[in-house]
Amino acid sequence: MTQARKSRPLLGVFWMLVTGLLFVGVTALVKSLGTTLPASEAAFLRYALGLALLLPLIGKLSRQHVTPTQWKLFALRGAIHSVGVALWFFAMPRIPLADVTAMNYLSPILITLGAAIFLGERLHARRIAAVVAGLVGAVIILRPGLREIGPGHLAMLGTATTFAASYMISKRLSDEADPVLIVAMLSVTVAIGLAPMAIPVWITPDLTQVAVLFGVAILATGAHYCMTLAFKAAPMTVTQPVTFLQLVWSVLVGALVFNEAVDPFVILGGTLILSAVTFITWREAVLKRREITPPAVATKV
Repeated sequence: MTQARKSRPLLGVFWMLVTGLLFVGVTALVKSLGTTLPASEAAFLRYALGLALLLPLIGKLSRQHVTPTQWKLFALRGAIHSVGVALWFFAMPRIPLADVTAMNYLSPILITLGAAIFLGERLHARRIAAVVAGLVGAVIILRPGLREIGPGHLAMLGTATTFAASYMISKRLSDEADPVLIVAMLSVTVAIGLAPMAIPVWITPDLTQVAVLFGVAILATGAHYCMTLAFKAAPMTVTQPVTFLQLVWSVLVGALVFNEAVDPFVILGGTLILSAVTFITWREAVLKRREITPPAVATKV
């Protein structure tokens, strides 16, 4: 069977649509918590509760061989990702859902820059133009000097940066480690990394808060699984543009559920960033290279 016949674009688009809806559900649930729990504690509970989802995989994971270098990379990624997750949970109740979603698209742009700086990836004129367009999109969203840039927006910039670094380490690990092991170790190391941040500010959560955060863990796990199904069914050049709908859904949920104003600059900036990411992904596919730049949904909580 040829590769063309193996590709099922409609199925890939379907699974990416489901992925986007689940990720919007994640952000909406976290948004609903507001500031009732410290950000680091909410983030810790999300990952600690999510460890229960790994129980069926204990047998397979126990048979995995992990080298000393891999242990170091797992620990480094966990530490970096822990900071990003804590910043993301801090940003969620402080800025609109659309801002969070649009700024999250910035991570693949930063990964492209990181690949050039740290991995020796060459940036040709078209890719440089796409990166610049993505950064311009971020400026349009933030509009420094035209509106106040609050702690929530600064936190999302930190989130995008740390998630980019985490993804680059993941790409290094993917050359030699089982994907299931990579995902499991991220959950374990992030839970451990967030614990010291959560303990000093701990507030005993009620059952509703625990249930919401367990729901976040389930939806996030389901979203990542659906994303793998989308990539298996169709190339990223097909599924990548579908991620724009996540911004649309975030705007709708923010407006209808949380009474957030629709900001056309956020939509414009987010569209520009995602267009840049899509172009870079398409160029990598045309050149038939091993992708460095991830899809926009790959760098999620």
